[in-house]
Amino acid sequence: MSIPLSPWERRATIQPNNFRFKSLSNWSFNIAVGCTHGCRFCYVPSVSTIKLSPQLEKLGVKYPDAQWGDYVYLRRWDEELFLRSLWQAENTPVDELNPDGNRAVIYCSTTDPYQVLGHPDPGMRPKLADHASHLVRRSLELIRDESTLNVRILTRSPRARRDFELYRSFGNRLVFGMSLPTLNNNLAKVYEPHAPSPSHRLKTLQEAKEAGLHVYVAMAPAYPYWEGQDLHITLTVIRELDPITVFHKPINIRAENVRRIAEHALSLGVTVKTDVFDTRESWADYALHALYLVEIIAEELGMTDRLHLWPDKSLGSKWMLKRLQNPKEHLSWLNHWWTRISEWSAVD
Repeated sequence: MSIPLSPWERRATIQPNNFRFKSLSNWSFNIAVGCTHGCRFCYVPSVSTIKLSPQLEKLGVKYPDAQWGDYVYLRRWDEELFLRSLWQAENTPVDELNPDGNRAVIYCSTTDPYQVLGHPDPGMRPKLADHASHLVRRSLELIRDESTLNVRILTRSPRARRDFELYRSFGNRLVFGMSLPTLNNNLAKVYEPHAPSPSHRLKTLQEAKEAGLHVYVAMAPAYPYWEGQDLHITLTVIRELDPITVFHKPINIRAENVRRIAEHALSLGVTVKTDVFDTRESWADYALHALYLVEIIAEELGMTDRLHLWPDKSLGSKWMLKRLQNPKEHLSWLNHWWTRISEWSAVD
């Protein structure tokens, strides 16, 4: 992995994210362009990073999607500029915001705030780590002290533990979550080979709960793994964390992500069910199967009130409705999840 010496030209600021059907946040704070985790299913490079192709090409990244995981450019820090973006968010009228965003800023939506930053020059690694840490910690301190905004942390990295004390200083304004699609470490190596193992993530969530933090879990995305046993085991263990919300979604097809999954599985000598992505119909069948299955398991475990599914908008398209016997019932089901507002920590 080669992380260039030059930082990203744009400063790190709070930006509207225009999420739909997610109920995660109204704004995002992204510390970098790119992500060392390089999850094979990730569609960030096809919907976000790809727009930065001209700038990336100047830095030697010719194929932002195919090279996902091989580049990270940390953003520069400019406190005055960050504060301007913070005040702009703070002063946005509530009636101009999507209500399911909880007036929250997410860390991060297109990268990971606690990823490990390697570098061919060993002397650069601590400098990159220090800069990344400063971006996260100083921005959080300013949000806490200079605004009334909420914060949602989303990471795959146990390195977040070093900031638990800072999180606690937010009280009910911050929720901490991790992506935990499976507890099967071997299965995770196929889809997210450079991310910390699920077992380490689970331990971090347990420690966060013990530290008194408000936690949630993104049990996403669902691997094309048709047997329900893995999902049942995962959700059962998640229940023990007493999370305020459990998000769930299947893998969505975007640009090169299916090819990345298949090629990496082949390199490991592992067979995966990429045939479910062959057509939009086969993908829809897989997606609905995963969503319905998790819904059933959550009901069995008494977690329906905490479950928050993320059905893709294409599942409500005309071609999809034509395939169904009860399209009105299906649309009602979709709208239930699309309009759901995720829980936040209760006010003291």
